[in-house]
Formats: sequence, C-alpha cells, structure tokens
Amino acid sequence: MKDQELNFEGVESESLKSFAERAYLDYSMYVILDRALPHVGDGLKPVQRRIIYAMSELGLAAGAKHKKSARTVGDVIGKFHPHGDSACYEAMVHMAQEFAYRYPIVDGQGNWGSTDDPKSFAAMRYTESRLTRYAALLLSELGSGTAEWVPNFDGSLDEPTILPARVPNLLLNGGSGIAVGMATDIPPHNLREVVAACVALLDDPEVSTRKLLGHIKGPDLPTGGEIVTPRAEMLQMYETGAGSFKARATYTVEEGEIVVDALPFQVSGSKVLEQIANQMRQKKLPLVEDLRDESDHEKPTRLVIVPKSGRVDVDALMAHLFATTDLERNYRVNLNVIARDGRPRVMGLREILLEWLAFRKATVTRRLEHRLAKVRARLHILDGLLIAYLNLDEVIRIVRTEDQPKPVLMRRFSLDDTQAEAILETKLRHLARLEEMKITGEQNELALERDDIEKTLKSAARLVKLVREELIEDAAEYGDARRTRIVERAAAQAISETDLIPSEPVTVVLSRLGWVRAAKGHDIDPRSLSYKDGDEFQAAARGRNLQQAVFIDSTGRAYSVDAHQLPAARGYGEPLSGSVDPPDGATFAAALIGDPEDRWLVLSDAGYGFKAKLADLYARNKKGKSVLKVPENARVLPAQPVTGAEALAVLVNNEGEVLVLPCADIEEMSSGKGQNLYGIPGRKSADRDEYLVAAAVVSSGEMLTVWSGNSAPMKLKYAELDAFKEQKGRRRQRFSRAYKQIDRLEAGPG
Repeated sequence: MKDQELNFEGVESESLKSFAERAYLDYSMYVILDRALPHVGDGLKPVQRRIIYAMSELGLAAGAKHKKSARTVGDVIGKFHPHGDSACYEAMVHMAQEFAYRYPIVDGQGNWGSTDDPKSFAAMRYTESRLTRYAALLLSELGSGTAEWVPNFDGSLDEPTILPARVPNLLLNGGSGIAVGMATDIPPHNLREVVAACVALLDDPEVSTRKLLGHIKGPDLPTGGEIVTPRAEMLQMYETGAGSFKARATYTVEEGEIVVDALPFQVSGSKVLEQIANQMRQKKLPLVEDLRDESDHEKPTRLVIVPKSGRVDVDALMAHLFATTDLERNYRVNLNVIARDGRPRVMGLREILLEWLAFRKATVTRRLEHRLAKVRARLHILDGLLIAYLNLDEVIRIVRTEDQPKPVLMRRFSLDDTQAEAILETKLRHLARLEEMKITGEQNELALERDDIEKTLKSAARLVKLVREELIEDAAEYGDARRTRIVERAAAQAISETDLIPSEPVTVVLSRLGWVRAAKGHDIDPRSLSYKDGDEFQAAARGRNLQQAVFIDSTGRAYSVDAHQLPAARGYGEPLSGSVDPPDGATFAAALIGDPEDRWLVLSDAGYGFKAKLADLYARNKKGKSVLKVPENARVLPAQPVTGAEALAVLVNNEGEVLVLPCADIEEMSSGKGQNLYGIPGRKSADRDEYLVAAAVVSSGEMLTVWSGNSAPMKLKYAELDAFKEQKGRRRQRFSRAYKQIDRLEAGPG
C-alpha cells in the first residue's frame, strides 16, 4: 500500500511563538476583565453582578421572603455564570458577611461564617438569602434603559454589562483581586463621606485631593477599630492610588482588665488570643496573667487581657501587642479598576470619583432619555384617545359597522397605527364622559414632565443639580455614621525581652563537653551540679540574666548568647553548639559574663594572653569572631574577671611553680595572641615540657584558694601573694613543698 500524501490545503498555519503569545494575552484579558478587577461604574466583578441580577430576577428584593441559596446559585451558574457552584456561593457569602462588606448586598439567614473563620459558613442547601435594601441602589434603575445588555454565554438570555449604581459602590464596599500581571486592593469607605466628596466635585470639578480628604477621612472598615496612619501618608496613597495604611484594635480598661472591643478588618479574635498565648508560653510576656474570650451575639468582639498586676503600664503593654500580634495590621492599597473605556488602570481618589460621576451623569442621561421617549409615546396615544372621546359616536359606529375598523379610523381621524390600536383596545367601561377630563389632566402632567426632562437634557447645570440632589437623598436614606476612627498615633514598639524580664543574678556553667546552663544566684557551687556520664565541670562565670554571656572555644573564637535564653540548671542544660556554630572539632573552654565595660584576662596554657574589654568579645552572628590566637598544640584556659586596679594575676605551671604579676601590667587588646605572661619558651613540639595548668585573678580583699591532689585546700590572703611576684634574679617558687601538682585556683571573698 502506497503512502498517502497529507493534504494541508485550507489549514491555517501559525508559529508556536505567535500562537502562545496570543493565547496568553487572551487569557490575561479574560482574567482581568471578566474575573479579578471591579468596574468603576458599579464596583462589581462579573460573578457578583450576575448573582445580584439573578436574585432580582427571582424576585428576592429586600421585602420578599428568603429563598434557598442553592436556588440562587443554580440560576446564576445555569443562566449567566457557567463556573463552579462553590466559587459562586462563596462570592455570594462574601457579599452577605457584615464583617466583610461595609454595606452588605445579600441578606442571609443561617450560618454565613464568623470573623474567627469567615469560611465556616453552612452549605448552600441549608442557608436562605435575599437582597438587602442597599441593593436597590444598584438595581432600581435597571429597567429604565440605563444599562447595556449582552447575550449570556449560550445566547438564550440577556444580561446587563454594568448595573446602574446610584452611589460609588466601588469605594463603599471595596474589593480585592489578583489578575495576570496586576492586582487590586480597594478598602471600604463611608457612604456619607463619599457622597460629600462627590458633591464637592460636582460643585467644583477642580477641587484637589487634599480638599477631598476633608470629606473622606480615610477607609471605613466594617469591624471598626482605628486607622493610625499619618495624614501625609494617606494623602499620598489617595493621590497615587497605591500605598498602605495601618489599622489597630481599640480597647478600654475595666476594673484593671484590658477589654478589646474592636478588631482590625479581616482579623480573627481567636488567632489574636493564640498569638498572645504563644508569647506567654514562651515566657516572652510575663506582664499578662490570663486571657478570656467573652465574645457573643450581642458583643461580637470582647477579648479580655488580664495584666499581672495593677502596676503594669497598660499603654506600653498594648503597644507591645500591637507590634507583635494582629491587633495591628498593615493593609495594602492599590486602586486598580476597569475604567469606563474598558481598560484597567490605577487611579487616584479624585480620578475615581470623576470617572464615576461621568458614569453617573451618563446613566442619568440615559434614564431621562428613556423616560422622555415613554412620555412622548404616551402623549401621542393620549392625543388619539382624546380625538376618539370627542367623536365617540362616530368611533362606535365605525367599530360596529366596519369589518376592518382600524384603517377606517386611521383615515377618518388622521390617526397612526399606534393610536388606532390604543382606541380599539379601550374597554367599554372607560367610555364615559369623565375620561376626557382624565386624559386632559394626564396630558398636562406629562407635558410638564416632558418639558422638564427636555430642559434637563439640554442643560449641563440642571443635570448636575439632579445628580447632586439624588446623591444627597440616597446618602440620607442609606448612609450611617463612621465606624473606624482616624487617629494619628506613634508607631507601636514591641517591648524588648530584657524589659519584660526581671533582672536576676545568675551563674553561667559550662561543662567540658560543651553543655551550658544558667543557675539562679551567685551562691551556687557549679562543681556540685550533676553532669552527664563522661562529662564534668569546665568553667563558670557570675553575672545577671539580662547580660550577654560570652564563650571561647578551643580555637580562640568567641560567641555571645543572651543569658536569659540559656536553659535553667534543673537538668544538664543544653549543648552550646545548638545556639552557636563553632568550627568542626572545636570544644568550649571559657565562659564570661558581666557588664560590657568589664575587663577579663584571656589566655592560653602556652603562657600568652591579654586583657580584653568584654564588649570587644561580643559576636554578631552564630559563627563567632576570632579573639585569641592560640599557639600550636596549646589550649585555652578559663578566662578570669579583672576587678579593681590592684588585681593580681596568679599563674601556675605543670611543675607547680607560681608567678604573680599585676594585671595593670598586662596589655589590653581586643584580639590577638597577646604577650608572653609566664615566659614559657615557645615550642611547636606536641610534647611540651612546660605549660600552664591554672590561672586566677585576685583582687584586693579577696583570698586565693589552692587545690592540689588530696591535700587540704590552701588559702592565701591577697597580701601574701607579694612573695610570689616575679623579681630579677629570683627563680619561681611553689606555694608549698606539699603542693607539687596544682589542680586548680579559685579567687573569692576574704
């Protein structure tokens, strides 16, 4: 069988690149225009508009009986919006939630979610709904020729492209959405304030944004609270159409307890309590003793925070909670909307209001033109009816005797088809002499209305006046007081952990295997603590829990950790390597703590060392900083605090020989190898003949305790150490012949 040749005649060809670009552009425009962004005219997205229109078609006005939500959703997705029922129902629920919409459009019965969990609403088969009174502001003029109509998705019905909103719903209820390459975030506002700004623009189209903010104070959130953004930032936000603002909760103090009575927009009270409770569990909030949620139907938001005592600064505590929890939130603003020309763009407040007023004027003009056409048509019919009543006997004769009375009537009285049809449709009971008076009266009324409409359509000033009056009437009927206060406040500052923790003396204990802990008090004997099997005491330092503890490893690197973050001494502590990041194979040798200006003696057993200010040893990161240059095969000795100008450094080598030298003679450095304090010859051999085994710093009035094997500890007063100071021509000596091998030295109170 021969291969058949493929015939591509009549098949369009297109490169993959151009096809992909076109397909992506089409998809992008669909998402932008038909899903994500609201229109400046009615402030609605397509799904919201279709839900509202479908409910109006079902007769679910504010005064009607509630109907199952599933019925509404079925009509929406079956007639106008062929998408998922769950997404459609969720959009409907959002328009019914009083904590989500400043002016709800749907009035629901049943479980429609809560502030703690907005998506906890019941299924649509359980809830019932109808439109609110506010929805009339979007629908009342729909039958007055004000909307453009387009076929629905299957061409069987028509639907409005934009609802003829009587108020700027875009700003009143706001909205958010994410499209392809753009997004929108519009906060809700107060009806009375927005209308006042519209009136100001109608009176003076050149009014500035700054003056408009004299009417619109700022966003008006459904849940109340406070907006604390400075006025200058608000002005910039409204001028550019992009920016952000901060909203925070409001609270009162009742009998020493803090009661939060309003939360920021879209904030869950249960989540706030959880955030505070987490800080309490982590011991980062000792100022709070208890939390309670006393919210109910009468008081949707009532969170009670019980301070530890009456001495707690409530304002400082709340400032901390504002900074660390959702009691204060930042809201992004991006006034990105679909303009009247069908193109999306970011507008400032003034531009949005001017755009909407242009839409409103066009809507009112179409409404007037539609009404004018109806009035003229009615007047035309009334002219024919009046002729009939003036010639009633002749009309009756023609109707009774003629087989085709309509053309005869048209010829006899110079009527057109519409007038003749109206005469023939008139009922017999209306054929009374009184009807002539009614017709004349109706003609006069309609003539006056016609003249008024014509004057309005011909005069821009009269049209503006009409729009202005209607806006003021709607604001008076549907407006309410502002819920969110605008208050300029200082930025909330979190209380530092050190401010929240009481200052206490602690002893930082380091083990040979690198386990660390902080015991309360200075009276504890760190050697008496329990250690893990195979571990033992290495070093200890006494300070306060609000100070930084410094640890030096075997490579001479220093690491700093806040002492209050160290584990307590009830157990073995925790590995220090969990808090810092030492080099592989490094072990920890020294622990230091105290005031940043304190001096410490840092040295290695090779006899090299220097004095260092503690602040110079603080490290900025977990990897630490190089402080002490350790000679090869040497090890780091525990650092010693230098207190007082007359402090003496006591150094002992492996032969038990002692050297005492004034700390004032020791060089102060921030890092390095230091000076050779003991005079041990430098050797690189692993088998060292001489090295230091212990060091201590003794201040005036203190006593030095010496331990050597099983011998009883020897105690030497500060004055007795003069005998061991280095002098020319004099060999180093031992403390005593019995103390040949010194285990450790310790300085303490005399």
